[in-house]
Amino acid sequence: MITYSNQELLNGILRNDSIVLQYIYKNFYYKINSFIKKNSGDDDDANDVFQEAIIIIYRKLKANELLLDCSFETYLYSVCRFLWLKQLEKRKAEKEKIQDNHEYDDNIYDDAFEKTVDLNERYRLYQKHFANLGKDCQKILQMFFDKVPLKHIAQIMGFKGEKYAKKRKYKCKEYLIKSIKQDLEYKKIFE
Repeated sequence: MITYSNQELLNGILRNDSIVLQYIYKNFYYKINSFIKKNSGDDDDANDVFQEAIIIIYRKLKANELLLDCSFETYLYSVCRFLWLKQLEKRKAEKEKIQDNHEYDDNIYDDAFEKTVDLNERYRLYQKHFANLGKDCQKILQMFFDKVPLKHIAQIMGFKGEKYAKKRKYKCKEYLIKSIKQDLEYKKIFE
């Protein structure tokens, strides 16, 4: 059976290597699933937490903010445990009722880690509402976020001029913000 070192696993996540990701899922998912099921969760919760943990690890690697001083398995479990506790907190469950008999590392929960988790939640909320925008609004905003000049946006979209492109961008952005702020998740994230 193939085994990977901590560094090989981290490099695999950074490269989005499907073989390494399958290995991680195959070898570590069951513990996460078991932990979450013992603590008021189900398979869907476990899948969500596991995927979010991989994304967080990827982002920390990309930002060069991840230094492992434990095994990858312990780190992954710790991230998942933290995410699940945060989820239970949102559900108003009590932390004291957590049943946990696996090794985890409390030292991973620094401010940068908290910020990464918060950014993930905000980004997921943004993505959800961005996906609900009309195709034109998505295209306009994406070009705007990619710093395409309004003049070019007007040409690409077939608008009469830069002023109209600016007006459409403003309306799309306002609609997106309004949509996000009306979401119940918004209040949970920003309170």
